[in-house]
Amino acid sequence: MPVVYLSHGAPPLADDAVWPGQLAAWSAELPKPEAVLMISAHWEDAPLTIGATTTVPLIYDFWGFPQHYYGVTYAAPGAPELAEDVRGLLRGPGMSVHDAPDRGLDHGAYVPLVEMYPNADVPVLQMSMPTLDPTGLLEIGRKLAPLRDQGVLIVGSGFFTHNLRAMNDDGSVHPVMAEFDEWGHRALDAGDVDALLDFEHKAPAAQLAHPRTEHFAPLFVSLGAAGTDLATQRSVIDGFWLGLAKRSIQFG
Repeated sequence: MPVVYLSHGAPPLADDAVWPGQLAAWSAELPKPEAVLMISAHWEDAPLTIGATTTVPLIYDFWGFPQHYYGVTYAAPGAPELAEDVRGLLRGPGMSVHDAPDRGLDHGAYVPLVEMYPNADVPVLQMSMPTLDPTGLLEIGRKLAPLRDQGVLIVGSGFFTHNLRAMNDDGSVHPVMAEFDEWGHRALDAGDVDALLDFEHKAPAAQLAHPRTEHFAPLFVSLGAAGTDLATQRSVIDGFWLGLAKRSIQFG
């Protein structure tokens, strides 16, 4: 299976005129996965933790939105076999794996999945990011890479730029968001993993594009899982949504 990093948007993504169709077209081009392993910007937990392996209610981890966004459902099957494989790949010296059997998918997981697999017929497992350290996340991704041979789609779900103060609905894009997006695009095209790992120092205005780094962090899990497929990377979705870069990338 390929590996992806996607910008997941917020709940109103479902109402956008373009983006849902882009996600649907992308999933139609992918081989249908046996399961999805989701690493979302919205779940930081150490030690690394695996979410529910049965279908449980979603987590509506957002505030102040119209009520209908809190009525969205996505009853994807659980993935207990995948959970066991993840435990086996990750457990070892210095790494423990915990379980949160009641934790449902958060919006970083279900918002894009509703558009990509609307029938909720693909098992989904979510796991936490135990750190925001890029090198540590890269190593986790490398350990997870064998899952690709089992038909698992590994998804890092974040946002290519994420500063809520830069959001707007007038179609304009803050220069910092555009500059960071272009820098990241060039670094990916060049296969410059070292620059990406050190993005907080190498990227233009990184602290403004990402005041916290949790939305860029899932990219490093995807990079690790991609391995030698880094050279095949391509931006499947680009452009901006409410002023934020929605660049989304496929490896392999």
